[in-house]
Amino acid sequence: MKLDPIIKIMLEHKSIRKYKDEMPSDEVVETIVRAGQQAPFASQAYSVLLSRKRERNPFKSPLLFTICVDYHKFELIMAKRGWKPVTNDITLLFFGIQDAALMAENMVIAGRSLGLGSCFLGSAMYRADKIAEEYRVPKRVFPLVQLAMGYPAEDPPPRPRYPREFTLFEDYYPELDGETITKAMKVMDEGYLAQDYYRNMNAKIPIEAKDREETYTYDNYSWTEHICRKWGQWYPEPKELLEQLEKRGFHITRKEQK
Repeated sequence: MKLDPIIKIMLEHKSIRKYKDEMPSDEVVETIVRAGQQAPFASQAYSVLLSRKRERNPFKSPLLFTICVDYHKFELIMAKRGWKPVTNDITLLFFGIQDAALMAENMVIAGRSLGLGSCFLGSAMYRADKIAEEYRVPKRVFPLVQLAMGYPAEDPPPRPRYPREFTLFEDYYPELDGETITKAMKVMDEGYLAQDYYRNMNAKIPIEAKDREETYTYDNYSWTEHICRKWGQWYPEPKELLEQLEKRGFHITRKEQK
């Protein structure tokens, strides 16, 4: 692989959950957000909320960014131009999610280049109404993901990733045989076990199904079992997330009554 300083920063990414007391300067914050804005976009359908209230922030991080899908601003622009939106909300959301996610990733890379670490908090969308209330967010703005950030007080190793042959498919999507799947699982599981990741985090997800017995200890509980327990047990119905979207003014299952 070819390496340069930017690639090195990306390959060394790791989630940081312990932070030094030092508060990043306004200039650092401005640089991170401006770098985020330069990500590719469809409509710049995003906004960023910021909290420096360390005692309330997750992991007591000096900075907590909340990256939102934001059509409130753009609809104000449309009104200035004498237009009204007719595009359905699921299409708008997909484009907005792209915009917000790409911005968030640029912010992570910018922060790393300035010596900061970060941790994505993907559950923000299930607390969108509470976040909106806290920040006095108008309708048509949906908190998508939060980003804890600050100067690291820990230096964990980068987490494993799938092998290339399980990720890059040239010309066509192959039929994935058992050997390929097993190899990909082994790379992930052995990598996490070598770091004692779940034991150190005390992060084994309980089994909820009555027809399954707990057979794992932290000696063999690793990434593939962890992620299977997530998506094999959680959120079987979309109702909760749809309700959050409705509260924020996005209507997926029906057209808003004007």
